[in-house]
Amino acid sequence: MRQRVRKKAMSEINVVPYIDVMLVLLIIFMITAPLLSQGVRVELPQTPSKPLPPADKEPIIISIDGSGGLYINYGENQDKPLPAQALVTRVAALRKYQPGIPVFLKGDRNVDYGHVVELMAGLQTAGVEGVGLVTEPFQN
Repeated sequence: MRQRVRKKAMSEINVVPYIDVMLVLLIIFMITAPLLSQGVRVELPQTPSKPLPPADKEPIIISIDGSGGLYINYGENQDKPLPAQALVTRVAALRKYQPGIPVFLKGDRNVDYGHVVELMAGLQTAGVEGVGLVTEPFQN
């Protein structure tokens, strides 16, 4: 009868596949990161305010550019301006679908204050109780 030779257990982990995966992910993130920062050009006012804590739900962000164009970060064609009534209708539908979702307003510093007030009144009719105003941190 032959005796079996017991092989020693291999106690090393082959990390080469993990390094390959990490390099691929790094390249993907390096390529996609600049694409994520595209959007509507808005010059936000600067204030010495503290940032809000992160929310559980992705907020609705409404942007008003310098010429008064309205944009929303939900749905198709996020880089094309919407009429005020269509934007208010979309916000009302989003709030009905996801109750309690926060709404933030990014208003360009050069936009007419009347446009901001009209938009906030429209949002109030859509059932939005409070609107957060987005600013940039104050830089000396």
